[in-house]
Amino acid sequence: MAKGLDELLDEVESKFCRPDPFCLGKVERSGGCSGGGGILSNDWNRAEAKENLRSTETFKKEDDLDSLINEIFEEPNFNKKPFKLKPKSSGNTSVRACIQDLGKSCSPVYLGGSTVPCGVGTTTSQRACDHLRCISCDFWVVSYNDYMWDKSCDYLFFRNNMPEFHKLKIKLVKKKGTRAYACQCSWRTIEELTDLQTDHQLRWICGKH
Repeated sequence: MAKGLDELLDEVESKFCRPDPFCLGKVERSGGCSGGGGILSNDWNRAEAKENLRSTETFKKEDDLDSLINEIFEEPNFNKKPFKLKPKSSGNTSVRACIQDLGKSCSPVYLGGSTVPCGVGTTTSQRACDHLRCISCDFWVVSYNDYMWDKSCDYLFFRNNMPEFHKLKIKLVKKKGTRAYACQCSWRTIEELTDLQTDHQLRWICGKH
């Protein structure tokens, strides 16, 4: 009977009173695992050891992160080139020149035969506008030097064939000194310098040069 009780106690002690490897020193100092107090002390020491291990790992991760951030901000950037400001005078001059080049319009707007030079028309420089646009059909106006439109031309012809030259040429007739103009809804044959304002049926404007 006594022998069986001793064996039972040894089995309980081996299962529940095994010293934790993290706190072996503390268990030995507390007098082993004799009775229920030893078991509670061992559990508390194990929990404390795990908490200390978590805290150590957390601090280590935070230190590594701080070191990485410091390296990023302290690392010199050798690829950056110093930014140089251009002189204001040269920049402003080039911008003004671009605006002037893009904003020229004919005033008044002229049409003309093939002998009239094309360009920006003014009161002092009478040139035929070659950037005409129709505000009715929203087509650019085409022109052909030394040609005139055949008298059989009609609205449907230009409606169906603009702006393909290989389709339009079947209604073009050769004539020296004339210039044939057309959009998708209107057409004219011009021989002399003509102010566009005198033809009230045309809805053509200068599309700027």
